[in-house]
Amino acid sequence: MALLVFTLVHAQSFSSDVYETNQGKLTITFIGHGTLMFQFNGKTIQVDPWGKLADYGVLPKADLILITHAHGDHLDTAAIRKTSKEGTVLIVNAETADKIKQGIVMKNGDSLKKQGLTIEAVPAYNSTPGKEKFHPKGRDNGYVIHFGNKKVYVAGDTEDIPEMASLKDIDIAFLPVNQPYTMLPEQLVHAVQLFKPTIVYPYHFGDTDMTKVQELLKPYTNTKLIIKQMK
Repeated sequence: MALLVFTLVHAQSFSSDVYETNQGKLTITFIGHGTLMFQFNGKTIQVDPWGKLADYGVLPKADLILITHAHGDHLDTAAIRKTSKEGTVLIVNAETADKIKQGIVMKNGDSLKKQGLTIEAVPAYNSTPGKEKFHPKGRDNGYVIHFGNKKVYVAGDTEDIPEMASLKDIDIAFLPVNQPYTMLPEQLVHAVQLFKPTIVYPYHFGDTDMTKVQELLKPYTNTKLIIKQMK
């Protein structure tokens, strides 16, 4: 069960959901777009921090930062600097490392343990003919993060790719729904069919009609849909 709370940061209010795990509470704060903050066991994890959405000078400093890819709305070096502290671990894809000359590189299929968390890098790419240029196969990352006995999948910018069928026991999934760059509502539903997460949060959805997502997911009662302000 999720507990809804609110985080007030520098005159900005972000909603958060809290989940119980076998190692304590997991708090997920919904910054917006493709940007998330996780807090677990005294650690703060920032995903694709973007200074357009939050003042990272007043948010909790990150113990771990995950960057999915090098597009400007996912890779913000100023936000990375602001949220970093001594000992912060930065995990990136290879293209990001080439651009910013820092970070631990993870490729699709890699797994490692940092800050007490197991992290898996999984594929994220466009598969619709003509859209491959936005996110080519093999370049970008999604991440599966293990918070105790809960597995959270942050898909990054991707479509409903066949590799999603290999995802197992995903408790919480963040799926983008914003064509031409990511998924259509129908593709999000297909993604849910592929790996059957317990909970799905659409994110990075721009002007997508979320009522359509709600209607299309109604038959899939084993997956709970939660919609936040994640444009």
